[in-house]
Amino acid sequence: MKFLSKINWLPTSIAAVALFIIFGLNAPTPVYAAQQSGKDTSVSAADIQFTDIPTAADSIVIRKKADSVKKTEEAKVAAAKPAKPAEKSQTLWQVFIAGFLGGLLAITMPCIYPLLPLTVSFFTKKSGSRAKGISHSFLYGLSIIVIYVLLGVIITLLFGPGALNALATNGIFNLFFFLLLVVFGISFLGAFEINLPSSLANKLDQNSEKGGVIGIFFMAATLVVVSFSCTGPIIGTLLVDAAAKGDRLGPAVGMFGFSFALALPFTIFALFPSALKSLPKSGGWLNSIKVVLGFIELGFSLKFLSNVDLAYHWNWFDREVFLSIWIALGLLITLYLIGKIKFSHDSDLPYLSVTRTFITIGFFAFTIYLIPGLWGAPLKVISGFLPPPATQDFDLTRSMSSGPSAPEQKVSIKDKKYEALFARGKHQGLNEWYDYEQALQVSKELKKPILIDFTGWNCPNCRKMENEIWPDPEIKKRMQNDFVLLELYVDEKTDLPASEVYVSSFSGKKITGIGTKNADYETTKFNTNSQPYYVITDSEGNVLVPPQGANFSVSNYLKFLESGLAAYKK
Repeated sequence: MKFLSKINWLPTSIAAVALFIIFGLNAPTPVYAAQQSGKDTSVSAADIQFTDIPTAADSIVIRKKADSVKKTEEAKVAAAKPAKPAEKSQTLWQVFIAGFLGGLLAITMPCIYPLLPLTVSFFTKKSGSRAKGISHSFLYGLSIIVIYVLLGVIITLLFGPGALNALATNGIFNLFFFLLLVVFGISFLGAFEINLPSSLANKLDQNSEKGGVIGIFFMAATLVVVSFSCTGPIIGTLLVDAAAKGDRLGPAVGMFGFSFALALPFTIFALFPSALKSLPKSGGWLNSIKVVLGFIELGFSLKFLSNVDLAYHWNWFDREVFLSIWIALGLLITLYLIGKIKFSHDSDLPYLSVTRTFITIGFFAFTIYLIPGLWGAPLKVISGFLPPPATQDFDLTRSMSSGPSAPEQKVSIKDKKYEALFARGKHQGLNEWYDYEQALQVSKELKKPILIDFTGWNCPNCRKMENEIWPDPEIKKRMQNDFVLLELYVDEKTDLPASEVYVSSFSGKKITGIGTKNADYETTKFNTNSQPYYVITDSEGNVLVPPQGANFSVSNYLKFLESGLAAYKK
């Protein structure tokens, strides 16, 4: 028991949280739940483009039009037996958990951690009684939650739910997010601090001297402003991630999770003041967490740069470049944690603690795991985060693959439309088509159903499905031999030929790009704009079985394909 009492459990817990965030904070999240819920989640087909962000009015008009379309489509597939997906957690729960973990990390920041004993002691002494001190601490924690949730609500109101969904595929916003996270990462490394105006902090501090609920609220607001240099990058990352997921409640839910975790220790230590003695003393370990988070911010920013590279066909930020930078960052974190490199604001590291050693092992092991990816290893743990495998120039798995190649399709069409445009998205062993009309013709000639894959360059769930589910031998065999695979990228920026430009009957907007054309077809026909979205049709474009979205179950996807093939033969 004496040995256990000497262990600082808080740093150990934070270390575990930090490692968990690396593997799971921004992991791809399933989108099929919203599609299966029966709720109307449609937005304008023009939402999915790179520079045009729709207004709330657009979404209202589209939603009204979608009702009639939805009823028609439901009637078509009512008789078909659905391939029921396995149940998974809702996206908002994942946003909340990500926010909660971010809040736990924020507690360990040098701007907040030292304030814990000071704030709790202030409440217990000023209140005069323990009961009052506890109630004031509850109000203080509640005020923190209200302030951060209001911030999330403001973000939603400023952009609108339709615009939040467009952020995931908007090139300008992805580039902005990349630069923003780089700035946050550099700030955490100690180059500079991001602070709100000191006059604002002083004004709030003056108001905090008022009595009652108002004074406590302004005390919480003062904490939020003063600690912004530490919490700002974490909040920014959470808001970027929540906004990119496209859910209208995402930013508010993320901020609720963040503020709930941040407010929790103030309330708990007010209930049990003696527990303050067990807190580890402030020191260099606080700054170490901040620096490690800075490296993680830099690594996370690369995803947004990759999105822009794919969308605009720069063709230089390939998979091996992405992995090389991540490996370099992993090695830097490892060297930093063992004290081989040090920043100007770091204290000396005389020895490695047990906690620090285990954290170092985790980062180093993850770095080693990434190295085979330079030669084409699938790296399924982070497959949804990486650029498509086809972007990799040197891939040993292509030459070593034992699976059969895609059979030759003997059809009258010799040149696949847009094939060169989507070369970086090709899948080993599969024969893809990229134009709807060509796919219908091929289906008629081969007498095979069409598997439509509504996908996107900037779609993590699409990459996860393609790298984890499609390579299964049984699934791959059916996709090679029994279907015509049609891939429709909804975020492709290339313009349509002038002769193919049209005005959408669904949204009323001019459709000028390949991506917006595919998105218009998806929203018009299927009343959704989620990706991936899989549809099986016959040679006339009639839906054979209910479509489905991301579901990371091999057996489910196999049943989906088999049900579509059976319906086609029937």
